[in-house]
Amino acid sequence: MPVHNRIAAFHDEMTAWRRDLHAHPELALQEVRTSRVVAEKLKEFGVDEIHTGIARTGVVGVLRGSRPGSRAIGLRADMDALPITEQTGLPYASTTPGVMHACGHDGHTAMLLGAAKYLAETRNFAGTVYLIFQPAEEMHGGANIMIQEGLFDRFPMERVFGLHNWPRAPFGTFLWRNGPVMAAVSGIDITITGKGAHGAMPNLGIDPVLVGAHIITALQGIVARNLDPTDAGVVSITWLEGGDAHNVIPEVVRLRGTARWFTKEAGDLIERRVIETAEGIGRAFGAKVDATFDRAYPATVNEPESTALAREAAIAVQGETRVVDLPRPTMGGEDFAFMLERKPGAYLMLGTARTDDDPAVHHPKFDFNDDALPIGASWFATLAERLLADGKAA
Repeated sequence: MPVHNRIAAFHDEMTAWRRDLHAHPELALQEVRTSRVVAEKLKEFGVDEIHTGIARTGVVGVLRGSRPGSRAIGLRADMDALPITEQTGLPYASTTPGVMHACGHDGHTAMLLGAAKYLAETRNFAGTVYLIFQPAEEMHGGANIMIQEGLFDRFPMERVFGLHNWPRAPFGTFLWRNGPVMAAVSGIDITITGKGAHGAMPNLGIDPVLVGAHIITALQGIVARNLDPTDAGVVSITWLEGGDAHNVIPEVVRLRGTARWFTKEAGDLIERRVIETAEGIGRAFGAKVDATFDRAYPATVNEPESTALAREAAIAVQGETRVVDLPRPTMGGEDFAFMLERKPGAYLMLGTARTDDDPAVHHPKFDFNDDALPIGASWFATLAERLLADGKAA
């Protein structure tokens, strides 16, 4: 079963939806317009139930098949944008200053809406499909908020599936893997308090800039020299703030960054060593260091049976040669991990590259490839029709 003909027939509609969302991006937990548009579309399609206000702006559509069945699956798309100033120059570029859809969530939402339109028309399945439009994927853990507010209690699905566009992979290819597919994520915040002084008389102060420089350098040794070489991890300091003048040693310097890992053991080690290293260097220089390690998302881990089902649906849509193994997980993070901690499921990537030089996600010139919309929508729809063919999810 390739791309559904009916879905291909309303490709232009999906493109219009996606570009409208792209022109009106909203940050995490502020997706008021986006949520309204989604709910209105679901109502227009004839979705049986539409539940709004979950995690403030989340929407869940309930769609029942034409045949009875007690089983149910969940299909999830994220809706939020990023605090990035768009530089695409496109006619449908962001109209909201400093905010843009730089990760393709506008495309994810449009694909799931496309699947919803098709499934509401055909209802060629038994049981129930839950259409999950999730807010706040970008560093606010909207998936976890939805779960805490009763997502899986109110909508008792057996499995849950998600899809992310991947502009670095050949167009139309699905990438899959068992086990970890994306990394656990933590924020690192370090405040260094020294003693301010004149830049010409550093002996009269305690220089937090120097302390920060030593901390930044030393943190690189955690992965290089503390972590088991067969594990994977990243520690990156990405932000440094301090000082007001060329000739003044400041009192306080602040560092921020991120850590990534896959196993609990690696995460525990990285957290312990970040704190020990930062505070220890501070003591050595006579500075006060406050270091925090804020775990945001767990690793996104695909359950093997669900991954096999997701892969089979991808093969049905694109053919076996265009469904390829993701050889190693990415260090990017994804809050769909919270859903996969609670329910069996799988998270696949869909290649959307136009050229070898396409901007990556989170780039100010990124734009979702609309040609991928019918492929992703067909994958969602195929999952529903296959897994609920007889009312029994596999």
